[in-house]
Amino acid sequence: MRVLVVGSGGREHALCWALRQSPLCRAVFCAPGNAGIAAEATCVSIAAHDTNALIAFAQAQGIDLVVVGPEEPLVKGLADHMTAAGLRCFGPSAQAALLEGSKGFMKDLMARHGVPTAEYGRFQTPTDARAFAHALGGPVVIKADGLAAGKGVILCHTLAEAESAIDAVMVRRAFGPAGAEVVVERLLVGEEISFFALVDGTTALPLATVQDHKAVGEGDTGPNTGGMGAYSPAPVVTPELEEEIMARIIRPTVQGMAVEGRPFRGVLFAGVMITADGPKVLEFNVRFGDPECQVLMLRLKSDILPLLMASCARELASMEVDWHDQASLIVVMAARGYPGDYVRGSIIRGLDTVAALPAVKVFHAGTRIDDLGRFCADGGRVLGVTAVGATVAAAQAQAYDAVAALDWPEGFCRRDIGWRAITHTTRQG
Repeated sequence: MRVLVVGSGGREHALCWALRQSPLCRAVFCAPGNAGIAAEATCVSIAAHDTNALIAFAQAQGIDLVVVGPEEPLVKGLADHMTAAGLRCFGPSAQAALLEGSKGFMKDLMARHGVPTAEYGRFQTPTDARAFAHALGGPVVIKADGLAAGKGVILCHTLAEAESAIDAVMVRRAFGPAGAEVVVERLLVGEEISFFALVDGTTALPLATVQDHKAVGEGDTGPNTGGMGAYSPAPVVTPELEEEIMARIIRPTVQGMAVEGRPFRGVLFAGVMITADGPKVLEFNVRFGDPECQVLMLRLKSDILPLLMASCARELASMEVDWHDQASLIVVMAARGYPGDYVRGSIIRGLDTVAALPAVKVFHAGTRIDDLGRFCADGGRVLGVTAVGATVAAAQAQAYDAVAALDWPEGFCRRDIGWRAITHTTRQG
């Protein structure tokens, strides 16, 4: 088979790497890709939002499967256009992708179908949003309704912080048009996990558990980012809890989408808070997470290609997923200043040294090659230093050894990725 992956980040690098391992895969292309992806796939200079060019390329190259990585093309209907052109595409329709495209729609759908989540309201004026925040009292979360590259969520522990956040999102438009409407909800307390399931419209097949780190600083401090690291498995998720999440969250959501004429096909990503009252949904995404995808792909023992095909063909009921027993962990290296302003173009050295390390894989999220053939930073999140080990602690040690081998003074990372799992294991021991 010939496969086209759409996107240019670490998630897409991991997908290209995994697809390349499949004995069923003859060729992997990536549009537009990045400097690291070029080692796994043929990169094509077509933007992820250039629907017509992507379709023309896929048809000309006899592409058997298109795999869409980022959320924005899905929300804008890329999967619909691919299907209409006679191409097989892994990813939800625009109607189904609204589950991520509008946080207000997502919350309303959960309310209609009894999926547990935080008390909330959705508002189009700052005055109404502020009034609801005051009515809730206590800590709240302010969320831009639309897509904001994973950054449109502000945790507010005081009413003053809530008012400031509402002003930033709705008045100053810190997240652009995504902040025309906001969701205000009660802040949930507990431990957060990332839960993934492949879905074919009716059947949902759970994947391995993951826990990520959204805050930019150690100890989960500072503003939220697209993700500074992740690991799998997440010890907090027992088999019993996994089944509860499937029964109370994933299956009702899939059934609700089907009942409402928006059948979901692709990968459903639920951000779940494990509270004292059980699991509750923080958010849904309609694609693999980044950097969660990277740790999942390193642990995946099954061939990914038949799984993606089965999702498209509505045949997941006959599929199973096998995982390596080892843990995997990713440390994201970002350009200094991220998630705020950062400088592009700094030189990254030492990648060849890291490539020779056992049990380590570096996934590129934002790199390019300069005129002298050197790897340069070309984004906020730049590298995903990923490792496997017998335990999360072992994988963590491998990953940070690899980070130390890199020479990139303009980059930084969190130094505590995996701390919850290691603390949990120590406590259990």
